[in-house]
Amino acid sequence: MSTGWIVLGVIVVLALFAFSAYNRLVALSQRVGQAFADIDVQLKQRHDLIPNLVETVKGYASHERGTLDDVIKARNSAMSAQGPSQVSAAENQLSGALGRLIALSEAYPDLKANANFQQLASELSDLENKIAASRRFFNNAVQEYNTGIQQLPAALFAGMFGFTRKDFFDLGASRTEVEATPQVKF
Repeated sequence: MSTGWIVLGVIVVLALFAFSAYNRLVALSQRVGQAFADIDVQLKQRHDLIPNLVETVKGYASHERGTLDDVIKARNSAMSAQGPSQVSAAENQLSGALGRLIALSEAYPDLKANANFQQLASELSDLENKIAASRRFFNNAVQEYNTGIQQLPAALFAGMFGFTRKDFFDLGASRTEVEATPQVKF
């Protein structure tokens, strides 16, 4: 009789650990999703700003067609990307293209002095800072989640419940370029 109670007690304790671990992993997974949604909002604002910036530059530097086309192509690619790793790669290309677009202002003093360009460049710089903050929050949420599925007792149940490792919003090899751009100097 007492052996039966001990076995029942062990089963109850294991079930409580499993429920607790499952609920914690669900909460961590939701936090990762929320963090990625925050990045998505910032990226959408940047995508909406780009056509205005390109049109402004086009008025002063229409013969820089290759740079303008690269920005639009990178924007379209970034808008159609899905999932953190694909979005990350596409946004890296877009950031590089935007950096080259902003650098054009150095060669065109009239463009650099244009109030509309200055405002758009300022908005872009502000958005870049917000994206960087959102990216840090997302990567922190992913780190907590990935740690959560690897720690005991959750590690015993994570695989059974379908919790798998999530990818970071990685800047890859272009990290220094992305972090350095856009540098707007007036």
